[in-house]
Order: sequence, then C-alpha cells, then structure tokens
Amino acid sequence: MSTTTTRGVASPAPAKVSKDRPRRGLRASSTFNFWLFTGPFLIGLIVFVFVPIGWSLYLSFFEARFTVTPSEFVGLENYRMILSDTDFRNSLVTFTVFAAFIVPTTWAMSLGLALLVNRLRFMRAFFRSVFFLPTAVSYAAAALIWKMSIFNGVRFGLANTVIGWFGVENIAWLGNPDPPWYWLVIVTVRLWLQSGFYMILFLAALQNIPRELYEAAAIDGAKPGWQTFRYITLPQLRATSTAVILLLLIAAYQAFDEFFILLGKATWGMPPLVELYKMALGENQNYGAGSAGALVLTALICLVTLFQGKIMGFGRGEESQ
Repeated sequence: MSTTTTRGVASPAPAKVSKDRPRRGLRASSTFNFWLFTGPFLIGLIVFVFVPIGWSLYLSFFEARFTVTPSEFVGLENYRMILSDTDFRNSLVTFTVFAAFIVPTTWAMSLGLALLVNRLRFMRAFFRSVFFLPTAVSYAAAALIWKMSIFNGVRFGLANTVIGWFGVENIAWLGNPDPPWYWLVIVTVRLWLQSGFYMILFLAALQNIPRELYEAAAIDGAKPGWQTFRYITLPQLRATSTAVILLLLIAAYQAFDEFFILLGKATWGMPPLVELYKMALGENQNYGAGSAGALVLTALICLVTLFQGKIMGFGRGEESQ
C-alpha cells in the first residue's frame, strides 16, 4: 500500500472509490424477488379477471343456452336482444337516476363525517373506528338486518315502532312499489355501509392540507367556517373528491346483493346486474345474452366514468385546473 509523507509522518494514501457496477447476481436476485411477490397476484388477475372477460366477449357473439360452450355464431344478435329487453332498459334508466341521487348523498355524508372527526380534540381514533366499522359488514348481512329487523313491515319492526309513536300507521316498506318506500330502505343501508370507507379517504386528505394555508387566510381576514371551507378546504380536496365520486358511480351500477335480498322476486327497482343474473342463470340460462348485457353495462360504466372524470378534471395537472 502506497503512503505519503507529511512532515516526516507517514499516512496512507486515500482509497480509490470503486466504480464497479452492481454485480449481476444482485440484479438477478432483485428480479427474482419482484416476480416472487407479484407473480401470484398477476396469475390470479389473469385467471380470474382477464380470462373471464375475454371469454365473455367471445361468448357474446354465440348462441349459448344451458352451457358456457358456444354452439352457433349469431353475431350481434345477443346485443340486439339485450338492448331491446324492456326490463334491462328500464333498470339502466332507474339506476342512472339512483346513481344521480346516491352518489352526491354519500359524498356529502362522508365529507361531513370526515370534517367532524378531523375537528375532534380527543377520542378521534375511537370515532374514526366507529364510523369505519360498518365497512367490514357484508352487503348481504346488512341487507338481512335491514329487512328482518328494521324495515320488516310489521308493527314490531324498529321503523314502524318509531313512526307509531307519532300516530303513523304501519308501512309495508318492501311490499309495495307505490309509494316507493323501498328506496328509503336501499339508500339507508348503502349510506351506512359506504360512508365510513369514503370518510377515511377524506380524513386522510384533510390531514394533508398545510396549516399554513389557513394561517395565511386568517391573516388576510378570512373568517373560519364557510369561507375557509369554500376557498381552501374544498379546492384542496378536489383530487380526493374526484376519486370518491368515480368509485361511487361504479359501485352504484354494480349494485346487486342488497337489491337481490331486499326485493327478492319483485319486478320493480331491480338493478341491471339482477336482470343479467335472471337472464343468464334463470330458467332460460342464456349465457350469450347475459355476456352481451355484461359488456354493455361495462361500456356504460366506462363512458359515465370518463364523462365524470372529464367534468371534474381528473388526470389534469394543477396548473391546467
């Protein structure tokens, strides 16, 4: 090892910095670890998502009754059949109106809960957990609770007991489409199930808003409350609001469990998925038409999502907004 001498004292020469590239073995090990962790998820995604979607697209052009094996090529006949089906068209119109109501209602309730929890000085974790807890309940279990205990239509039900205190007669909540009281049952169960999850998203976004913005607004004379909410809080929640609304729109058109359990064999208020379920798994078991209807519904969800994203500026940078 070479040395240098300073005033008669020997000192080692500075070591040279190695500029060698990372060894090939380390890169290979990182690649192996990557595929080890992501491989099972990719396989599951391909087998349980992409393959069924591709097979459904293929099946929609064939006659397939009582079997998922295509028998005769029919072209666009299945699409013509599903689009001319009155029940399916009515379900699309009904659920477009339903989505127009349930989406802003859930958005407002989730944001309100997030604002309330964010302002708490103590027990914030407790109330956050309480509001989020319904998310862990399945839609089927919640629908059974709503149907058998709260809105069961007899005088011993919780809802009829409460309105009975005010002298109101018992209401058959799910037994009559006129007046459509069943929408109250469906909307309340969805609000109870969904609001807690989206509250968490809004709460995380609220906690990421810099406090300096509120301090600067106070110096400029902005009053706490509506002014700061309108000009600071709400604009800072733009990205989160867009994501929440898109998720709510998709969830509204994919509704199935609670409607199937609450309404049973009723002919009113059914979502598109229930109509497709009846077509594909009912008496006729027309899998070709059911596949065509599923693709039509998927295309509708994509169009509504893109339209909503365009309106709210999803994907645009901050400067362009």
